[in-house]
Amino acid sequence: MRTTILFGGPSRERLVAVASAQGLSRTLPDADLWFWAPDGQVYVASQAVLLGHDRPFELDLPTEGAPIGGIEAALDAAVREERVLLLSLHGGFAEDGGLQTLCEARGAAFTGSGSHASWLAFSKTRAKDVVAEAGVSVPQNIGLDEAEAAFAKYGRLIAKPSEDGSSYGLIFVDTPADLDAARKAAAEQAYVIEPFVQGLEATCGVLELADGEVIALPPVEIRPSAGKFDYKSKYLAKDTVEICPATFAPEINAALQDQALKAHKALGCRGYSRSDFIVSEHGLVYLETNTLPGLTASSLFPKALKAQGIDFGDFLRGQLALAEARAKQTATAA
Repeated sequence: MRTTILFGGPSRERLVAVASAQGLSRTLPDADLWFWAPDGQVYVASQAVLLGHDRPFELDLPTEGAPIGGIEAALDAAVREERVLLLSLHGGFAEDGGLQTLCEARGAAFTGSGSHASWLAFSKTRAKDVVAEAGVSVPQNIGLDEAEAAFAKYGRLIAKPSEDGSSYGLIFVDTPADLDAARKAAAEQAYVIEPFVQGLEATCGVLELADGEVIALPPVEIRPSAGKFDYKSKYLAKDTVEICPATFAPEINAALQDQALKAHKALGCRGYSRSDFIVSEHGLVYLETNTLPGLTASSLFPKALKAQGIDFGDFLRGQLALAEARAKQTATAA
């Protein structure tokens, strides 16, 4: 099948997706490039324009030529032309199960988790409920009507969109004014409010191998710029430090791997995923699972692959092979 990197997307995480595509294209230079632009259309992109785009985290990639059509037309073309889609997409319809549902309905081959796992993981509330049943330690949910009392009890809270990337919309509730800001934000979209957990940030990737075995990669320890791991400190700050393998005690690293594996399996993820945690003095606290984690030059999953001794190109080719095999199995079953 023809490898096609489908990247971009309509969500505000499209900038990270374009940056991921740059790394993918450098590793797989023969892959075709399809850019799902902010206008909703899919365009054939050139490697020269993609790799020449030097501020991907700040500016949208320009489109080239006439579009293939909307995303459904592009997926129809992918099936007709026997393409396997390497998804470089984050957030919104691209990661909440919507795109995956369209792919599955057509029998399109695509990398990453299926529609149901994507739908579960995309909601932090749903994901916490599911992984908690598998023995993963999750933080308390605080309702809006409980926020004021919780703030008085804990002194600090954190509020974040229930269905958005972990880099966007974070509100650190340190003052009554911050609590007001969280209420206003929650009036615009669903928010999760939790007690602020003091500790170190960590993430752990999970990888499905060609033989179906699922392994946890070495955890990554995150020391963010200014102590807050938001979009700016992730992608624009120069003083955020990410250490892999993490320097936690061996038993903590083992616990991170165990909890990440449990989350991946409980949610029904496939291919690969990355789960985020806080390492507190009282133990691990689960934050969320990413079913299409970033694959940029600065992303955490590639760092973990390198620490595991897995070549990035081998990882990508393995994911493409899994996607092709699943599509063939689905076609045979139908």
